[in-house]
Amino acid sequence: MISLREITDENTAAVTALRVRPDQERFVASVAASLEEAARTPEGAPWYRAIYSDDEPVGFVMLSWNAPPGPGITGPYFLWRLLIDEHHQGHGHGRAALTLVIALLRAEGVAELITSYVPGDGEPWPFYRSLGFEPTGEVEDGEIVLRLRL
Repeated sequence: MISLREITDENTAAVTALRVRPDQERFVASVAASLEEAARTPEGAPWYRAIYSDDEPVGFVMLSWNAPPGPGITGPYFLWRLLIDEHHQGHGHGRAALTLVIALLRAEGVAELITSYVPGDGEPWPFYRSLGFEPTGEVEDGEIVLRLRL
């Protein structure tokens, strides 16, 4: 069973040890780098959770959660990171985690979730498309911007 859990002193080491495959590193920052970016960017209203399968951490998700508009801020709800550990990919954990996030957003009355991805061989576009994301036509810093209407 997939759940989203807060990152605490007890699980930080296990969560930051999660890694994507080497060929995916150009698409998603590490958990440690993501947590550092969240700390440096409070104006982005970072909300993040560890993704667990039963009692084992398998991934990480980070959003801008109702971030006020401003320079460099996409949102107000922006999927900033979605990382599933290389040993846990292909089991539906990313889809299940994002489904939980979408349910939380819908419960808050959120109208849309924005994300972006780096294009290239092995890009996550097929995954996002399968969840209903659509291109907005925008490109920011070389990343394709997507929208999911909730």
